[in-house]
Amino acid sequence: MSRLVAVGLVQMRMTDDPQRNFGAAVEGIREAAARGAQIVCLPELFRSLYFCQSEDHRHFALAEPIPGPSTEALSALARDLGVVIIASLFEKRAEGLYHNTAAVIDADGRYLGKYRKMHIPDDPLYYEKFYFTPGDLGFKVFATRYARAGVLICWDQWYPEAARLTALRGADILFYPTAIGWHPQEKDAYGAAQHASWEIIQRSHGIANGCYVVSVNRTGHEGDPDGGIEFWGQSFVSDPSGTILAKAAVDRPDVLVVSIDLARIDEQRTHWPFLRDRRIDAYGEMTRRYIDEE
Repeated sequence: MSRLVAVGLVQMRMTDDPQRNFGAAVEGIREAAARGAQIVCLPELFRSLYFCQSEDHRHFALAEPIPGPSTEALSALARDLGVVIIASLFEKRAEGLYHNTAAVIDADGRYLGKYRKMHIPDDPLYYEKFYFTPGDLGFKVFATRYARAGVLICWDQWYPEAARLTALRGADILFYPTAIGWHPQEKDAYGAAQHASWEIIQRSHGIANGCYVVSVNRTGHEGDPDGGIEFWGQSFVSDPSGTILAKAAVDRPDVLVVSIDLARIDEQRTHWPFLRDRRIDAYGEMTRRYIDEE
């Protein structure tokens, strides 16, 4: 029998005004809910511009506790609309201790918990190690009213280990709040390949684990007019076979609402029984950084 769930993706273009961004997120959630969405996911760090393009101590003022003001406001909204909300926030855990964190709020407004980003990049214009301590809560799955939601964040999406461990905890859907784009000066030479790699790796997680993937990006140019980052949008949903069911626009905010059938998970896993055939007795060396010749 079908087990239909509607997921909502709110792709956003950010401004330098956190309140304006928060208001746009609320409008996007309301639009998704009005179109039938039951679980709504926002992009990574949606309250602000992507501040990790530089190492600047002033940006720590953007952080807040979780639970805190944003989760309180979103809890009221979730309760009013009857939707699950996945919200990526800059968490202040303690003085001098900060995380890149996703909060999950159930459809009755209850705060279910949070996931702290485990993999922290340090690349040109992605100086996240300056701001974020790696997560210490492990990989998480949240039993929401409508589905078991596994939540990972952006750079986590490149790691099959993260997807596998989240799926093994019973995730029906892997959600990836994201902030990724091109360095404009590299776009002509590498842009198509970079975007394809990003999409393929996430679709492959859905195939390997027999689950759905929901990736929610931001869009628009941020930073130095002669450089910065051009966020490539193209948020998408893929099914347990890796097929893309829907994709958002490249260059503008967009709201997608996509109906998925959780019954497909059992069907896919019984036809392609990758979890059944895993050789868990042979994977001990996965905990090594690299297997040098001995």
